[in-house]
Amino acid sequence: GSIYYQVTHDRQVRRIATSIRIVPAWWDADAGHILPLPGEASVIRLRVEGDLAQLLRIVRDLTLEGRPYTAGEVVDRFRTPHRDTTVLAFLRRQITRLTSEGRLGTARNYARTLSSFSDFLGGADIPFAAFTEPLVEEYNAYLVRRGVVRNTVSFYMRILRAVYNRAVRQRLAEPGCPFCNVYTGIDRTRKRAVEERLIVRLRNLDLSGSAALALARDLFIFSYCTRGMAFVDMAFLRKRDLAGGEIRYVRRKTGQQMTVHLEACMREIVWRYERRTRNTPYVFPLLTTEEPGRAYAQYQVALNYYNRLLKRLSLLLG
Repeated sequence: GSIYYQVTHDRQVRRIATSIRIVPAWWDADAGHILPLPGEASVIRLRVEGDLAQLLRIVRDLTLEGRPYTAGEVVDRFRTPHRDTTVLAFLRRQITRLTSEGRLGTARNYARTLSSFSDFLGGADIPFAAFTEPLVEEYNAYLVRRGVVRNTVSFYMRILRAVYNRAVRQRLAEPGCPFCNVYTGIDRTRKRAVEERLIVRLRNLDLSGSAALALARDLFIFSYCTRGMAFVDMAFLRKRDLAGGEIRYVRRKTGQQMTVHLEACMREIVWRYERRTRNTPYVFPLLTTEEPGRAYAQYQVALNYYNRLLKRLSLLLG
């Protein structure tokens, strides 16, 4: 059967049809609501509760306006919500904002969260009134059932929390604490150190037959010598960042200014790629454009290839 909502006010009755369909076994006819069952029924129940919360909020807002209103006005406001009062629409707007600000990595993380949360909702959008503690707990359980690791679950939750808090600041959502009962921390992972003798073996590998493997090896050694420079920072490292015997760059992840002494082993690696980068502003032959969107896409391709090459290097080292 199909779910519909009935609004009655001053003897006026209006019905709101929905696309929600349920099987008889999910319905508690005496109580007039969906039973608290696991799986799809649970998600639909939360969606219905969110719709009802939205209707009650509309009634409250109309009452606070201090004028007579009709059942039809309640229905009209429910059917035509402001485009930013739904969670997925607001999340898409944040992705657009981050992209326009050049924060492409963060925008990509928001897009991953959007995809996951949309899958959980079955593709349906919900108003912020439906973004409740039970809904967040159900999403958490959904992720756990799918085998998502704890830190990744927390990753999604932290992004949704940031989006929710921004919506609250813009007065699109009511202040609340929907994330109180889910984990939003970061578990410490086991440290996996590489012994110095292995670094020496890697540096001495004869890779004259593969320019790609040689570049991957050199990037890894360069990162090691610069106290762990991230691949994204190596990819975007510019020639102008090397001056006065130092490397000065801003970490793309944190915005922190970093300064590293340019050791002889680093100079040797940089000089090796001068010819290949003569027509670009970059130190390493990974990016060919300065246009932010295209450069970030090239970085992602380079990172994936780099990780595959590191696996091949590890096999060569046994």
